[in-house]
Amino acid sequence: MSAFRWVTTSLLLLSAPLTSAAQQLSLRYGAPAKEWTEALPLGDGRLGAMLFGGIQEEHLQINEDTLWGGGPHDYSNPDAYSHLSELRELVFAGKVKEADELTDKMMGRPKLLMPYQPFCDLHLRFGGDGRIEEYSRELDLQKAVATVRYRRGDVSYLRETFISRPDQVLVEHLTASRKSSLSFNLQLDTPQSGGKTEIAGADSIRLDGQIEPRQNSANTWSGSWSEPGLRYAAHVRLRVVGGRIVRRDNTLAVENADEVTLIFSGATSFRNFRDITGDAAGRADGLIAKTAGRSYAQLLAAHLADYQRLFQRVSLRLGDGVQPATATDIRIKSFAQDGDPQLVALYYQFGRYLLISSSRPGGQPANLQGLWNQELVPAWGSKWTTNINLQMNYWPAESGDLWEEEEPLWDLVRDLRVTGGETARIDYHARGWVLHHNTDLWRATAPVDGSWGMWPVGAAWLANQMWDHYEFSGDHAFLRQQAYPAMKEATEFLLDTLVEAPPGTPFAGKLVTNPSFSPENRYFLHGDAVRLSYATTMDLEIVNDIFKGTAEASKLLGVDAAFRSQIEAARLRLPPLQVGSRGQLQEWIQDYQETEPEHRHVSHLYGLFPGATISVAETPQLAAAARRSLELRGDGGTGWAKAWKISLWAHLGDGNHAYKLLQGLIAGSTLPDMFDTCPPFQIDGNFGGAAGIAEMLLQSDESSISLLPALPSAWPDGEVKGLRARGGYKVDLLWRGGKLERAELHGGFRPNATVIYGGQRIMLKAAALTVLTTDENGNTLHISHE
Repeated sequence: MSAFRWVTTSLLLLSAPLTSAAQQLSLRYGAPAKEWTEALPLGDGRLGAMLFGGIQEEHLQINEDTLWGGGPHDYSNPDAYSHLSELRELVFAGKVKEADELTDKMMGRPKLLMPYQPFCDLHLRFGGDGRIEEYSRELDLQKAVATVRYRRGDVSYLRETFISRPDQVLVEHLTASRKSSLSFNLQLDTPQSGGKTEIAGADSIRLDGQIEPRQNSANTWSGSWSEPGLRYAAHVRLRVVGGRIVRRDNTLAVENADEVTLIFSGATSFRNFRDITGDAAGRADGLIAKTAGRSYAQLLAAHLADYQRLFQRVSLRLGDGVQPATATDIRIKSFAQDGDPQLVALYYQFGRYLLISSSRPGGQPANLQGLWNQELVPAWGSKWTTNINLQMNYWPAESGDLWEEEEPLWDLVRDLRVTGGETARIDYHARGWVLHHNTDLWRATAPVDGSWGMWPVGAAWLANQMWDHYEFSGDHAFLRQQAYPAMKEATEFLLDTLVEAPPGTPFAGKLVTNPSFSPENRYFLHGDAVRLSYATTMDLEIVNDIFKGTAEASKLLGVDAAFRSQIEAARLRLPPLQVGSRGQLQEWIQDYQETEPEHRHVSHLYGLFPGATISVAETPQLAAAARRSLELRGDGGTGWAKAWKISLWAHLGDGNHAYKLLQGLIAGSTLPDMFDTCPPFQIDGNFGGAAGIAEMLLQSDESSISLLPALPSAWPDGEVKGLRARGGYKVDLLWRGGKLERAELHGGFRPNATVIYGGQRIMLKAAALTVLTTDENGNTLHISHE
């Protein structure tokens, strides 16, 4: 085939729509959900619902992202600083067991953070009998609409449910193929004690309540509170065509209707982390009132326009596989055997769907369960864990072109700079802001839980993530107004708290963190299993990145030259990363033996991903040591641990091993509704897995873009459109037989980036569109600018 004919074919392929099979991005089931982890998640970033799809009873378990236990609170500990010098001396002297015990006097007050709470439950109870046929339950990712269909006798029933971001309400629309066939009882209740439901007029139910004091057991990792907390309110309104609505005690009964539209709103009294005096009932009622006069079709159209504007930015096709009509839970179970590539594409897009649904501007960030939680005492409080899990939640946002969905994270950082500034001043007598390994709605920043809470680099990690957003977006306003202030203040804290390693210790005279630990691993010292250390590898990688990024940001903004010099001088005094006796990247300042060699965390590999300290090209010895560490850790672990390892293997250029971890994630750590399980359910694995798939197809750093850097043999043919790369580029890729055929790079604010493929390096020129094609063997790249 001539080069001209090949390019023409490629243009047609790249511009043509994806196949119909690839576009059927739906989770599908042949029966109602029996368990919560079989239900289907819906959300608009603030309201979340789990839809069970029952026949005799439809159950919608509902969350609102600001309903938490406790109330506004300062967790700082005024006594902590008086123990800091002693703690450092104990760590340097190797008396780490005593240091671990001393940390109990330095924990935040209280020692445990507050839990995220379930909001309410909506029940629709249907009568009737007879055989049910043609049942299906589906979540359409392209529409963010859940549907339930079935036939009883000669009547077909359809329920469509979505949560509208523009209108901030949940909408369920019920229809039947024959008039007067819809009859059900509607009930609204809450697992919260003290909540009260009442009928409000001829077509509405209201729920009002307040979070009551509660004592939680310490082993739940959820704190207790002794004062009433947030108020909450819900409002449900029914619209019926035909039939009638009848009041029965605290329920509404719909009788013989042709069509029903149910609209639900919910709100709390939360205004900000220091003010909970808002009008929950007024807000819930106001949201319902705003939908008056608007048809179901109009509500749906507004929802679709908002959602699809985000979701449709990226498409992915990885080849043919099991027919999408097959039930999703069956596809998950069989993935280890059939490697269904369409399921991988569905898994990737499900991750993007979950991020859109659980994190929208003006709301709270996605927590350990995103937005969805049914437990009064959820696992680990369903908080924001900031030593990997919160950060992982947002890994797919950059490459997956969902930048707006990061705004709740940046808003969280804005608040944490306030509370973290207080903790830095009170607990450390330092400038800047600090964050340890957990936070909650009240913006806790002090060390909590136990000695493993003495990890003071969470702020630097989040600030690094802000710099990464600038690297992708080139948004100078964001850099100047949000990222650089957070980066500078995180750096100020580190400059004030780094200490010189004393004589007689490894790397004496170097600047080190102390105290700290390597989340969440332990090591043996003098026969004891201990946690605390100094200058852990993860610390050094995070500190190196924040120093480097802050210095670069100050240059770009033309500010703080003297401060930049101070940063650069301190960076030169950090200890180097080390290779241990087994050829592994050393996790601690000395080559200690881990208590758990296959520990779920791979904290010391932060520098390989998501950090920027280690790469195969620039630091091959350290990359080889990172590979050895991964081999020693093994391919097991929690769902999110497998997800992290996907990206790590991808950055080592080993696509087949990355794919092996992806197989383990989907086949071994994915629940029937495609939620990740830690266990139990924890959403970070969904987000980390989606990010890992993207990293297998496209990687970028401050100067280069790598195309198909870790393509596994399981995906010989495929196409992706809309992935984002650092430098502001939007990238489309088409490959066949394991070889790149065509790449399009759109825009970009950094025209001097280098494109890498198959050992070739091509320098980009400034252009709105750069097209790369290969010869007939899929090898040599040709470049054109359009």
